[in-house]
Amino acid sequence: MITLTESFLVGVISTCSVLAGLFFLKFWRRTRDMLFMMFAWAFWLMGANQLAVSASSSYDLDVGWTYVLRLLAFVLIILAIVRKNMETKSTS
Repeated sequence: MITLTESFLVGVISTCSVLAGLFFLKFWRRTRDMLFMMFAWAFWLMGANQLAVSASSSYDLDVGWTYVLRLLAFVLIILAIVRKNMETKSTS
């Protein structure tokens, strides 16, 4: 069972993840660089993961489905960084 404090902290983490995604979206709108869009999606996925875990009946992180959204988020971050590095090397 999730306590009130844990529920509050999950809400704070989710909100911060969504705000970080909006922060990267702002830079994407200025530059149209896909690095920022991929980072925005990654943070939104992390926020969705926190909401999905908190919406379940127990805060059990040992269940496999809880890792899927985080895995996708980190894969997006890695792909964004690799893509940006490959783009920089090909233009020089």
